[in-house]
Amino acid sequence: MSGTEESAKSTLREYFEALVIAMIFVNFARIFMFQAFKIPTGSMIDDLLIGDHIVVNKFIYGAPGPFDAVVPIREVQRGDIVVFRFPQQPDTDFVKRVVALPDEAVYIENKQVFIDGQPLEEPYAVYQDPEVFPRTAGLPEPYRSRDQFGPFVVPRGEYFVMGDNRDRSNDSRFWGTVPRELIKGRALLIYWSYRGAPVSPDGSPARRLRELAGVATGFISNTRWERTFHIVGSDDQAKTRGGEALTE
Repeated sequence: MSGTEESAKSTLREYFEALVIAMIFVNFARIFMFQAFKIPTGSMIDDLLIGDHIVVNKFIYGAPGPFDAVVPIREVQRGDIVVFRFPQQPDTDFVKRVVALPDEAVYIENKQVFIDGQPLEEPYAVYQDPEVFPRTAGLPEPYRSRDQFGPFVVPRGEYFVMGDNRDRSNDSRFWGTVPRELIKGRALLIYWSYRGAPVSPDGSPARRLRELAGVATGFISNTRWERTFHIVGSDDQAKTRGGEALTE
């Protein structure tokens, strides 16, 4: 075998090893550190819009598995926007805001949230429906629990979460709390925001191709450039510092 052939094989081997290492790093980062998600519904308006593509910090609360006890930077706090596996359908991811912590009592009266008897200041909350449904046992869901709820004590090791778009959110008021082990991480950054219907994950290949072609055609005109690299929750961060946003 000539020196030229040996050199070519050596170069290919180096490229292959570099590719393998890069794939290992990307998968490690996706599993333990960061992951990308897209927002398919309007339950988190105005912080997150339909078409926002976000990066989730999975490292902040601790990596999954045996590293969970030693790696967390901090605990889940009130006000955090978190991505979690839906308790009733664990293969589906939800994104909501943490409103109440373990062992806290939640009470909602005429849309106002109270934690342990104190009103919660929520500058991020959006109410699109002016109607307030009364506390009536005969009302069907979601109307019965939307504006009046509790009192309810959050179980230890679990969290009460709600969407910022309070009148249009399927959250803990209707299906219960989120166990800590189902929380994947905290929403960190919007890296791309597209104005338009998201590509259907369950559509036929032909439909998905058409939708992808539409996204490509309207990429420049439909991208919300002002939201690119926007830090999630930054607009209300100062008002919820430390998660202590209870008014006296």
